[in-house]
Formats: sequence, C-alpha cells, structure tokens
Amino acid sequence: MNRTLAVTSGLLLSASTALAGGLERSAQSVAILFEPGNYAEFTLGAFNPVVTGVGNGPFAGLVSGDMAGSYVTYSLGYKQALNDKVDLAIIVDQPIGASVSYPAGNAPYPFAGSSADVESLAVTGLLRYKLPSNFSVIGGVRVQASKGQVHLETPVLTNYDLSADRDTALGYVMGVAWEKPEIAARVALTYNSKIDQSYDTVETGLALIPLNGTLDVQIPQSVNLEFQTGIAADTLLFGSIRWVDWTVFDITPQFLGSPIVSYSNDIVTYNLGVGRKFNEQWSGAVLVGYEKNLGDPVGNLGATDGYTSFGLAATYKVDNMKITGGVRYVAIGDATTTSVGSSFNDNSGIGAGIRVGYSF
Repeated sequence: MNRTLAVTSGLLLSASTALAGGLERSAQSVAILFEPGNYAEFTLGAFNPVVTGVGNGPFAGLVSGDMAGSYVTYSLGYKQALNDKVDLAIIVDQPIGASVSYPAGNAPYPFAGSSADVESLAVTGLLRYKLPSNFSVIGGVRVQASKGQVHLETPVLTNYDLSADRDTALGYVMGVAWEKPEIAARVALTYNSKIDQSYDTVETGLALIPLNGTLDVQIPQSVNLEFQTGIAADTLLFGSIRWVDWTVFDITPQFLGSPIVSYSNDIVTYNLGVGRKFNEQWSGAVLVGYEKNLGDPVGNLGATDGYTSFGLAATYKVDNMKITGGVRYVAIGDATTTSVGSSFNDNSGIGAGIRVGYSF
C-alpha cells in the first residue's frame, strides 16, 4: 500500500503549488527519499488560470482582461540506497516562477500592456541517515539559478523595462523524519534555507540610455511538514503544511527605487487528502488544498490572495513502473490591488499533471 499510494498522493501534493503564495512553483518535498530501494521519476504539470479584474475610483468599470498566463513545469528525481543506513536523492525542479501579461488591447485600463516573467531551475542533493527507533535525519544542498524581466505600463510610468540576468546561488536543507512502516505512517519536518540572489540588471525607460545596476533579492526560507498514515486496509491519509517567509521577498530595482513586487504577509499552505488502493494495479486519491485569504492589498503583478483547491489522481502500476495522472480545480481568492485599487473576484484555474516512476 505504501509505495503505490505514496506516488498517487505525491503527485497531488507536488501540484499543490500551482497557485501557491508568492512566486512558488515547487513544494520542495523530500518524499522521494522514502521510496524503497532505487527509484527515478519524471513529473510534468500544467496550470491554466483565468484572473481578471475591474478598476475602481477614476478607473471604475475598466476591465483588465486575463493577466495570468498559463505555464508548464517539470521535475526530475533520482533516489538510491547507498547502503542499509544511507539514502541519496537528487531533485531537479523549478522552485519559483511568474507569468504575468495584461492584454495591451484592454487600454485604457491601467497596467494594460504590463508583463512579468520569472524563470528558475534548482538542483538539490539530499542525504538521509537512518537512526534507531525508525527516526532519520535529512540534510542537503540546493543550487538555484533564476532570472527575470518586467515591463511596466502604468498611469505614471510608461515603457519601463527591467531585465535581470541569470544568477546562481546556494542554499541548504535539513530535517528529521519518523516512520512506522507497519501502518504506512511517516512524518517528515524539513527546513529550506533562504537563498540570496544578486542579479546584474538593465533598466530602460527612466533615462535616455539604459542604466546598468544590480538587484539583490532574498528567496525566502521555508518549513515543510509532510505526513501520512494508514487509516484502514488499503487506505492512506496524507497531507502537508508549508510555511514560507515571503515578507522578506522584495524586488526594488536600483534606479526605479520603488518595489515592483513585495509581500506583507508570510504564507501558510495546507493540504489534506485520502488515498485508496483498489487492486494490485490501480489506486486513487483526493486532495483539498487551502491558503487563507489575508485581505491585504496585493501587487498588480500578482492579483490573487489565497485559494481553495480540489484534486483527483489515479495511479496505474505495471511491473516496476507507476504512471500517475492528476487534475486540480483552484478557486482563486478575491484580491484588491494596490495603486489603482482594482477588484479581482471569482477567478479560478485548472491544473493537470502526470508522473512516471520506476523502481529498480
């Protein structure tokens, strides 16, 4: 039960970041460390949100159009048992990202034509050392590269561009876990350190010539609590709680001098689900996800505030291979943006993913 249901539930948990707080696109799970023996997996996901708003005050009635772009994410994972005490895992994923584009054709809506894109790639190496009484300790290093660009069209600033070149920096992971295999129980608590990135930038639209500068951004620290337990024959309860220190994240270009993106609250994401093994080939899972709507004004490049989600997944196992597919519906929290006070209400998105895992 543990192996098949863990993969089924794992796809839903990894997809839980489809619209998680801040720029998050990876839950940074360590679940792969607990796969028996040697194991490899590939995950591909896509998310299609529809986020529209309406202006207030002097811009009352002006419609933003859909400003949240669809995107695709992927991850790779490899786990090897070095001996009966030590496991190694290598994970490649995309921890942060953004795809924002206000339709230019919706002028005179303020911010019409504005856009933002952030890309990242991380490689994480993890070790797990097994202790007596089913405890284990986890540690590792994360190498993360990211870059981004922003174009702004606002009531007070037109044709402004910021380009941040790719920067690579280091972080670390540490944690502890406990298991009780006979009831498929496991609890893992992990800490992901901050990563300080320093980008070479070019700003245009503020002067007659491009302005070369630097931009220091702290990718925030986080804490993950992942858990699962058998609650009946062939039935697994699973979930996670993730805290991310988004209040430290701030993008203030050197020459513009004011924040493009910042957050006034840390974000806690909750997921809870149930998995069920139907037979030797098939298992399924359902998941509910939640982030609190905090009610504070949000930036115009991130016009969402919390969410509630519902997901379904199914796994088919044949020989040493497990193929899992899942889908999530996300009810996006209502938000009011800064600067022009637009209202973004009743928005939603659909996400889907597939994971192929192979044990050897």
